[in-house]
Amino acid sequence: MRIAVIADIHGNLEAFREVLADVHGNGIDTVICLGDVIGYGPDPEECLRLLRQEEIPLLMGNHEYAINAPGYLRRLNPDARLSLKITRGLLSRQSLDFLGGLTKFLVSRGGRFVHACPPDSVTTYLYDPGPVRLKTIFAALPEDICFFGHTHCLTMFSGAAPTQIQHEPLPAGITALQAGKRYLINAGSVGQPRDHLDHRAKYVIWDRSAMTVEVRPVTYDIEAVATKIIRLGLPEFNASRLRPTDGK
Repeated sequence: MRIAVIADIHGNLEAFREVLADVHGNGIDTVICLGDVIGYGPDPEECLRLLRQEEIPLLMGNHEYAINAPGYLRRLNPDARLSLKITRGLLSRQSLDFLGGLTKFLVSRGGRFVHACPPDSVTTYLYDPGPVRLKTIFAALPEDICFFGHTHCLTMFSGAAPTQIQHEPLPAGITALQAGKRYLINAGSVGQPRDHLDHRAKYVIWDRSAMTVEVRPVTYDIEAVATKIIRLGLPEFNASRLRPTDGK
């Protein structure tokens, strides 16, 4: 069983299309999206339409939550708020209703899938949680592996016990998983990667039988997306952070 895990598309249709092409060429059995299909990028409606055409399960991300939750929207930074205000005007009534009915997590094939933080948070960041926080998360996690997104940064937390957890980057290519260990794996971002060294779209493939996770970087037309972002009046930073030279 090979499962493609995608996250944080953020209205980037060019990146999403190229990732799907890569997925279709890699013998994938199923695809799961961890949320944030909308926000920041210029094509949220088209990305949602393509996601539904491909029959890909979508979990609620914080941007999907914010689009229908004014109180949470006000807590976001100004660029994110403006982006979602413009995004809302680009979405159909059908899409807005669809986003309001999303589930917060999914358990499938022995793994847990969530946007931000297990067991079911769509808003909590896991950038560099301390040992006490990690111990609490691992102790409450029923499954041995959980995939999450939200930070846009490929990373992995692993350990044989809640008191023996390692935090390390998740590099491009194949990483072997060890029997007896438990894992929290960030799938990176399709539409707005933030690892700064490689601005290609990213997703991961979980091979349950081989006990591996593979990070797949995918090239797409960054300038085409950046141009559409500017033309729509979205924050310029949404475009500049996509580019290899000034995305920091």
